[in-house]
Amino acid sequence: MIFRRRRNQAILGVLAAIPILIAISVKVTDHGSRRGNDNAGALFGSIADNGVFVAFAALFVVLTVFLPMAISVVAGDSVSGEANIGTLRYLLTVPVSRPRLLAVKYTGILSWCLVTPLTVGVVGVLAGLALFPSGSVVLLSGTQVPYVDGLGRLLLTILYAALMMAAVGAIGLFVSTLTEVPIAAMATTLALSITSAVLDAIPQLGGIHPWLFSHYWLRFADLLRDPLQFDGVEKGVLVTLGYVLVFLTLGWARLGGKDISS
Repeated sequence: MIFRRRRNQAILGVLAAIPILIAISVKVTDHGSRRGNDNAGALFGSIADNGVFVAFAALFVVLTVFLPMAISVVAGDSVSGEANIGTLRYLLTVPVSRPRLLAVKYTGILSWCLVTPLTVGVVGVLAGLALFPSGSVVLLSGTQVPYVDGLGRLLLTILYAALMMAAVGAIGLFVSTLTEVPIAAMATTLALSITSAVLDAIPQLGGIHPWLFSHYWLRFADLLRDPLQFDGVEKGVLVTLGYVLVFLTLGWARLGGKDISS
């Protein structure tokens, strides 16, 4: 049902358009490799050298806003959408246990968390192949690796992005159990993601930054160095799993004791 909805298909279409726009923009305006000092500048500056960086740059762009928004739409609608149209009560009389319903809903959300960055990555690779060279890949550390190795690192990046979005999905699923209005659950989930990102951008709040679920989203850049650097990635995985565990537990507690009237 997630992938049959036209709304979600439109979201995938927008996500697929982003790497294409990036590739065309760089092709039209860039006349050589201009690497920046930060990760964003380095990724965009590397596109003219190798098209695989279109995918990396696109993932960098979508991770902070577009992917959380896409996940919020599906996660926020997961339970509240059923309640809104009056099918939640009938689902639970099949009979289907509430923990099983929650598990199936979250499994669907996880599939969406994987497909969204995968779409960006695949379209980015194809756009890069069409407009830019595709030989050896020069990593952010300056090391040159085969193109296949670059694709392997891209796959790791996609999996990492999907896992980061799993926390947003768990938060959205919990919020979805609190209301029967899907748009409210979607907006609340997205607002929490934006709030986390805003707090992470305030230097004076550095003490709480490592505990914010958005803090490690862009650490996938460590996967583009030689040797691979896993410190930031590992911390991001642990924090994300912590958020998933907490909010799935809260969702289970809420749905388990909720009076289903619709």
